[in-house]
Amino acid sequence: MTALGLLHTGHSAEDDFPRIEQLLGSDVRVDLVRVEPDPHAADPAGRLGAPDALARATEQLRLSGAEAVVWVSTGGSFAYGWEGAQAQVSALARAAGLPASSTSVAFAHAVRELDVRRVAVAAPYQPEETARFADFLTAGGVRVVVTHAAGAPPATAWDEAELLALARAADHPDAQAVLVPDTSLSTAAHIPALEKHLGKPVLTANQVTVWQGLRLADRRVNAPALGALFTREPVVQA
Repeated sequence: MTALGLLHTGHSAEDDFPRIEQLLGSDVRVDLVRVEPDPHAADPAGRLGAPDALARATEQLRLSGAEAVVWVSTGGSFAYGWEGAQAQVSALARAAGLPASSTSVAFAHAVRELDVRRVAVAAPYQPEETARFADFLTAGGVRVVVTHAAGAPPATAWDEAELLALARAADHPDAQAVLVPDTSLSTAAHIPALEKHLGKPVLTANQVTVWQGLRLADRRVNAPALGALFTREPVVQA
């Protein structure tokens, strides 16, 4: 059994993780631990990603037997910039005593895993937040050729047709993959359909988060139902 510990805000899309666990079709356990915001941080993203808040949540992960920990928040990691996000996960690793990462950092690693150089960003965010994510990726060595900011209210529920419209709005002939960065979107059930319609890999926040946890635990699982990211070699079957 490979156990992953995910620090989660608890606001939305929690249903994605049991679905991902099921779609992995292997002996992988995904445990969610709620992170309470730091009331003293200056901005919402900082309240979510403050080192003390993350550190307080790690004790439960150690007790669960987790082999790796990932902070499930895109905005709560890229808000710190590339260097700040690296410092954030380093502090998390020290607090947990485990390999650690975050959703934003996971996106950069997942792009490299797919061996693509140019991406499009399809975000439900406001334009400023979308631009900050694109800048984060650029600092991490990913070329962003186009972005689309839908400007949706936080924690909006999206069905498959709406997710496809979002991805299509950002897609570009030069983009080798499309990134959908919001962890509040339940996307796990729709990734194959999105990839089929677009004809290229689609990376979504909760998908890359779990993939990153498996990577940190030195585990690879072949799960085509979770998209091209989960069909890379070498594969370890359960």
